Amino acid sequence: MTTTIDLNADLGEDESTDGQGRDIAIMDIVSSCNIACGGHAGSPASMRTMLAAAKPRHIAPGAHPSYPDRSGFGRRSMDISMEELEASLTSQLHDITSIAEQVGVPLTHLKPHGALYNDAQDDPELATMLAAMADRSDLALVGMPGSLIQKKAKERNISFIAEAFIDRRYTKNGRLVPRSEAGAVIGDENERIAQGLALAKGTALTAQDGAALTIEADSLCLHSDSDGALDTAKKVRLALEEAGIEIGSVE
Repeated sequence: MTTTIDLNADLGEDESTDGQGRDIAIMDIVSSCNIACGGHAGSPASMRTMLAAAKPRHIAPGAHPSYPDRSGFGRRSMDISMEELEASLTSQLHDITSIAEQVGVPLTHLKPHGALYNDAQDDPELATMLAAMADRSDLALVGMPGSLIQKKAKERNISFIAEAFIDRRYTKNGRLVPRSEAGAVIGDENERIAQGLALAKGTALTAQDGAALTIEADSLCLHSDSDGALDTAKKVRLALEEAGIEIGSVE
C-alpha cells in the first residue's frame, strides 16, 4: 500500500473572482497543481496569481498546456499539424516558465490537458513530442500508468508521474471514459472519496463494464471545475490521512 501520495488539481482555468478564490483554497489541501497556460484557458494574469499563491504554500506547480482550443476548453481532439501544435505548446510553456521565473517559483512538471492528455497516452507522435518538451525544460512528465507517455519518458530517462483520477470513471483498459458518455464524471462525493482511497491503497476499482481494475498511481487528480470540488478535496484528504496515507508532492 502507498504510504505517501501526491494530491493534485488543475487550476487557473476559471479567472472569475470566485473561481480564483476556490483554486487558492484548493491549494491549501493539495500538494501539487497544474496551471492552465493559455491553450484552453488561463492568461498571464491568472498564471501569475496561481504561481504567487503556490509559492508560500510550497505547492509543486506544473504547466498544463493543451490544444489551442479555448472555445472547446481543450476537450476536443484537433486536426492540426504537429508543427503547429508544437509551436503552440512551446509558446504556452514559454509563457508560464517566464512568469514562474519572475515570481521566483520553479515549475516541477508538465501535464497536458484534456483531449491532448487523452490522445497522447496512446499516440506515438504526441507522446514523443511531450516527452521531448519535458526533457528540454527539465520537467517531470505526468500521464497514465502503462501509457506511451510513460514509455517515452523512460526512454529519455526523465521523471514520470503516474496519475489517476478521483472523479472520473475508467474503461477496462485503464483509460478515461469520454466525457461525452453518461456517468464519465463521478458526481457523488462518497464515490469520489471511495475511489480516491482505492487508488491510494492500490485496491481494485470497478471499470465501466464492471471489470476489476487496479491502477498504480503516484498522484491523484481532482478537477477543480467539478461540482463540489473544494469540499470533495477537503474530505478526500481527510479520508486519506485517516487511512494512514500522507499527502506530499512527488520528489
